[in-house]
Amino acid sequence: MSSTGPGSRAFRERLLAREPMIGTFMKVPATQNTEILGLEGFDFVVLDEEHAPWTRGTLDSALLAARAYGTAGIVRIARPDANSILSVLDDGAAGIMVPHVDTAQKAREVVSWARYLGGTRGSGASRGGEYGTRGADNYRLSDAAATVICMIEDRRALDEIDEIAAVDGLDAIFLGRADLALSLRNTVGPVPSIEDAVERIVAAANRAGKPVSAVVQSMQSDEARWLRGLGITAMMVASDIGLLRQAARNALHAFNTLMKPSE
Repeated sequence: MSSTGPGSRAFRERLLAREPMIGTFMKVPATQNTEILGLEGFDFVVLDEEHAPWTRGTLDSALLAARAYGTAGIVRIARPDANSILSVLDDGAAGIMVPHVDTAQKAREVVSWARYLGGTRGSGASRGGEYGTRGADNYRLSDAAATVICMIEDRRALDEIDEIAAVDGLDAIFLGRADLALSLRNTVGPVPSIEDAVERIVAAANRAGKPVSAVVQSMQSDEARWLRGLGITAMMVASDIGLLRQAARNALHAFNTLMKPSE
């Protein structure tokens, strides 16, 4: 596939239009994996600062690699605060994925930190603003491109899911199903199943007109087909490490089959 994809500038537009897009989590703090996935035609990657050893410097390099190879670079930030959001957007991230958004107030704060107009994002002439070349249009163009995705992964979030989904400026919801299942398991008293909780979240997003994203380990799984049936179009598959493991496992199986003695 071509390496000259639409990249970060069109990601938010395509997400909101519910175009089918494929992405993955990036756990290895380097540029090469992002470059390869861009070359192969992945629409986006999520640099996982929350669960992997990314730094400001490695994030900056990988976001540049994403831009160079036509894939949108999103950052799952480690700390849901104004400085973290500012730094990755200044470095040229196409958007942010914010973990553990469990109230509408938190969602409103995240949106404010990511927006110039009507928000509280600090002004800077960096890669995210094309190094000052946009002039008076910078605030409007930056706000139009910066994607805000909130992760729903706590039992508490279910109590406010309609209010969270309806927050103006929140672009999409990501289903944090692993942590949500753990949160439900740790809750005292009756709780919905993870399947019921997911369907409840998706229904709230649909009512608010917001797209939903999720990750699966295989696009050929029943899980993927179930999520697709719920209307999810921004689908992620595993991670760079997970894809490496899958490829290694397949290669090992092929090797063992090839080397098996003839009977």
